[in-house]
Amino acid sequence: MRPRPVVVVLEGTHPVRRLERVRELAEVRVVQQEGLVQALDGADVLYLWDFFSGALPAAWHAAGSLRWLHCAAAGVDRLLFPELVASDVVVTNAHGVFDAPMAEYVLAAMLHAAKGFGPLRDQQREATWVWREGRNIAGTRALVVGTGSIGRHTARLLRAVGVRVEGVGRVAAEHDDDFGRVHAAADLARLAGDVDWLVLVAPLTPATENLVDARVIGALPDAAVLINVGRGRLLDERALVSRLRDGTLAGAVLDTFAVEPLPPDNPLWSLPSVLVTPHMASNADSWRDDLAAQFERNFLLWSAGEPLPGVVDKALGYVPSTRH
Repeated sequence: MRPRPVVVVLEGTHPVRRLERVRELAEVRVVQQEGLVQALDGADVLYLWDFFSGALPAAWHAAGSLRWLHCAAAGVDRLLFPELVASDVVVTNAHGVFDAPMAEYVLAAMLHAAKGFGPLRDQQREATWVWREGRNIAGTRALVVGTGSIGRHTARLLRAVGVRVEGVGRVAAEHDDDFGRVHAAADLARLAGDVDWLVLVAPLTPATENLVDARVIGALPDAAVLINVGRGRLLDERALVSRLRDGTLAGAVLDTFAVEPLPPDNPLWSLPSVLVTPHMASNADSWRDDLAAQFERNFLLWSAGEPLPGVVDKALGYVPSTRH
């Protein structure tokens, strides 16, 4: 008789949900980070419900029996330390869970900027009645940097409201179901000069760090708006601040930053053309339930010996897209 697999759940501050089916098939050890080393002894599966925890590298020496690691987050840049990358452990992430809320955030960010909701809110605080002219987003041009599942969902939503969308990815494609066309990241500076919206949804990897550098930011038209829901280190924040301070860039909506929480003295807080949100683009009222349901589905597949969805290419740092 085969022994029951051991599933370790790193819980964190929010109680983990929906483990009933898992407990029927496995020994489940729910721990906080101080108990991780002991819990990993003999473990087959590690479920990082506390996806922001940095406890795993120090506990890795105890993970010799580990076969599968599931992270309840889309971005895994903080997780892929060298020993894990070099191992045979299969890594999966929350592939697909955050597609809709992040796409909706991008659309909301565009409407916020196009309709001038920020200045209108300022007028309301001052009880000032001043008519302002907004802008239509239908017919405008968006370049979405990142062609994974989040980028594709974003492209479909933007196209549904009349935005002309193209993508930027690791590999160019002349014909793409969601973007129409995908350009290679090496061409980004050239492409940036002809967009209304530069939307960053790419994961942080060695290839994407500082991808939107001073050259790309300098190429953006004066009327363009930059939206970042990927990672803060995708872009050169100093170059962005410089253009915004000069008044030569229409604005930015930023959800992620190189340093989080964003320090109080960071100039992005006070620039009137910037909307700062606290890394919340992926949030929705159902997100914890959705994450829990995903792990349950994946565990049942794993238990049955079926292929797992959302397998991260550890060398690339993300789940490769298979759509074109």
